Amino acid sequence: MPGGLTAGDRRLFIGAGAVLAVLMLVSVLLTSGTGNAIDVPTTYSVGSSGAKAAFLLLQASGYQVSRWEQSVRDLPPGAGVTLVLADPEIAPTEDERAAVVRFIEQGGTVIATGMSGSVLLPERGVAADGVAGITWQRALAQSPSSITKAAPAITLAPMAYWDSEAFAMPLYGSADRRRVVEYPHGAGRVLWWASATPLTNAGLREPGNIEFLLACLEANRRILWDESFHGHRRQATTSIMQWPLAGIGVQLVLLAVAVLLTHSRRSGPLVPALVERRLSPLEFVRTLGSLYERAGVASVTVEIAYQRFTFALTRRLRLPGDTPADELERVVRERWTVDDKFGEVLRACEAARTDPGLPAPEALRLNRALHDYAAALSLFTPPTAPISVDRGPAVGRRAPSS
Repeated sequence: MPGGLTAGDRRLFIGAGAVLAVLMLVSVLLTSGTGNAIDVPTTYSVGSSGAKAAFLLLQASGYQVSRWEQSVRDLPPGAGVTLVLADPEIAPTEDERAAVVRFIEQGGTVIATGMSGSVLLPERGVAADGVAGITWQRALAQSPSSITKAAPAITLAPMAYWDSEAFAMPLYGSADRRRVVEYPHGAGRVLWWASATPLTNAGLREPGNIEFLLACLEANRRILWDESFHGHRRQATTSIMQWPLAGIGVQLVLLAVAVLLTHSRRSGPLVPALVERRLSPLEFVRTLGSLYERAGVASVTVEIAYQRFTFALTRRLRLPGDTPADELERVVRERWTVDDKFGEVLRACEAARTDPGLPAPEALRLNRALHDYAAALSLFTPPTAPISVDRGPAVGRRAPSS
């Protein structure tokens, strides 16, 4: 079975990899920045209606604040805990509403905002006020409390108002509409806001809103900022398809399957692998020699060998490439010990380069001489200790003068 891949397989792999890279790049470009700028009061959003600034402010101020991304059915006991329900987007089930009520009865504090937040409360007497919520309005304190003492007035977009006959202490209002109320339930208490404006990134900068938010969140209580009703819900049995990188993982698995199927594909007969013959280089040399012999250009072989020899020699000696033979001989004799025929060989090679009638035996002699000198001088290998040549010119390192 052949071990390598065909050209078609390689093109398929490269094409599949390129398509995968383009799809991943497009996914990143299309999704980057969209998840952190959504227009809801979530702690992950940096948009004007997001709540990331308030969350980071509480963390930096030393509050025990954390995101709650599980079902409210798994809430801890309510004693000493405050739960923030900022404009929930997902409608709760009866079990979830019962869990929140039970959390309050155990001593927990719930801060719910807007019409959707009131659905989770024990008392749900809230009416919509869409006209008033078009613009931000100032709501003044209506009852004395620690919260109104910290912030006599707040700014919010009142999308609703409290319209229940049940007892609730009005904290802030405008005209005859109650915008923020507080009432006890069981061992805990409930704070309802007409909108989440005071804790949003844009509304947090309005006068009184920061003080109002901090007064509602007692510093000595654990704060759970609910994100489960904003779609960020994690469960112990979360399916692999809900992981953030599940899409990329599926694509990688599909690519691996494609690679395996393509590698095992056979579209034709099996051909034994070509075994390289050791005689191939020798056959090439003989063929090239026959070509030069038939052309009668023995001087060309000498010219090629001489150019290669002088290029390596001048590079070793740091000399220009067009240095004449006499100068090369002088410099070589100053550095190495060579025989008397070295200069004659160099000059003979220079003369043979332009001699179209150079006999083949003479060309072979000059080529052999250049090869022996190159080997003795280690021109084509890293310099080593002096090399003794059994046949050919005698070359050695010149001893340093005393």
